[in-house]
Amino acid sequence: MYYVELALAIVMELLGTNLMKLSNGFSRLWFALGTFVAYGCCFFFLSLSLRGIKLNVAYATWGGAGIVLATVVSYFIFHEGVSGLQLLGISLIVVGVVLANVAGTH
Repeated sequence: MYYVELALAIVMELLGTNLMKLSNGFSRLWFALGTFVAYGCCFFFLSLSLRGIKLNVAYATWGGAGIVLATVVSYFIFHEGVSGLQLLGISLIVVGVVLANVAGTH
């Protein structure tokens, strides 16, 4: 159940980040309010996941998954380019998250 809560935290963080972009510097009220609600839910679910997942593992997974998913959304939805060097950096983040998870189980 803890990983379900972590997954919900990741989804809410991704939603909040995309609503923040759509808020245009918090000048569009409904998107701005949605940002705050999504981040509130994100931190709520993250805090619940910490009852059963080590902080370093949960935070690495949350942050890494957020970066990867935000990159995918920015590419396909907002049509923002991604360079090879950025993809290399994101790949290194994924490797780090995997290592944190593997090491966190021992």
